[in-house]
Amino acid sequence: MELANAVTITSAAGIVTGITKAAAKLFYKYNLIAHTGEGTDTLTANRENGTLMAAQTISFPINKMTVAVRNELLLLAQARLLIVLIDQNGSGWLYGRDNGMMIATAGAKTGKTLADRNGYELAFEGTEKELALNVNAATLLTLQTAGV
Repeated sequence: MELANAVTITSAAGIVTGITKAAAKLFYKYNLIAHTGEGTDTLTANRENGTLMAAQTISFPINKMTVAVRNELLLLAQARLLIVLIDQNGSGWLYGRDNGMMIATAGAKTGKTLADRNGYELAFEGTEKELALNVNAATLLTLQTAGV
């Protein structure tokens, strides 16, 4: 979802308990093939300045090149995004909470042999003041409902 379409994000103690979306706005949902995507969150401290920053990255492939996915990627590439990643444990993590995530690279590959991937390799990057926030189960459910 575009960062600008998040009306409010309610959180406490590292847990998101609510995300209010602008009317009729949705999170895009991608069901990934197992063991193909990942999120990283690297906290860096600057002792001299007394500051912290978290470099956030998410990368994953989308199999099969299509015009619909191509056009969607072009739209995503122009926006700052909120991304909720659901990990292997079923826990949701919010990336890009304040500054958004942006596509760093979106490569398309046709594949050379029948066993090669035909599709897209996506990498998103962002920088935040803190590590990704956990998104509670109730909030995860609301993200799939228009305008809630």
